[in-house]
Amino acid sequence: WAVLVSGALMGAGDVIAQQLVERRGLDGHHGMRTLKMMATGFCFVGPVVGSWYRILDRLIPGNTKVVAVKKMVLDQGGFAPCFLVCFLAITGAMNGLSVQDNWSKIQQDYTDALTTNYCIWPPVQIANFYFVPLQHRLAVVQCVAIVWNCYLSWKANRM
Repeated sequence: WAVLVSGALMGAGDVIAQQLVERRGLDGHHGMRTLKMMATGFCFVGPVVGSWYRILDRLIPGNTKVVAVKKMVLDQGGFAPCFLVCFLAITGAMNGLSVQDNWSKIQQDYTDALTTNYCIWPPVQIANFYFVPLQHRLAVVQCVAIVWNCYLSWKANRM
């Protein structure tokens, strides 16, 4: 279920990026780009983030405020930087970039994307880890992530 939600919301984020941010209009919409973002959500984001939340719950059990902060620090300090590199690499490869061009794009986009990540996710994750049961965390994050997915789609597909 959560994997399906991730794919659908990654696709929705791309549609928003193309229509509201890039103002492509329906005639200029790149349907294949939206499908690639959905595939990334189905095959990478959903499974990886869902697994990460289960691992994190085993590493730091409980749901007190202190536990939520510890989980957020581990999530944002360890997982988010690695996940973001992988996401940018996957989208670059799916966009047909050579290894060298993909690496250059990652170097160009990574710091800005990570900084933006840190502006959005720490408070969301503290609330998520404190209030939301494990089985619903990925879905909650993906609902909040509609704006983040829009940003990632724009960032990843800007050539």
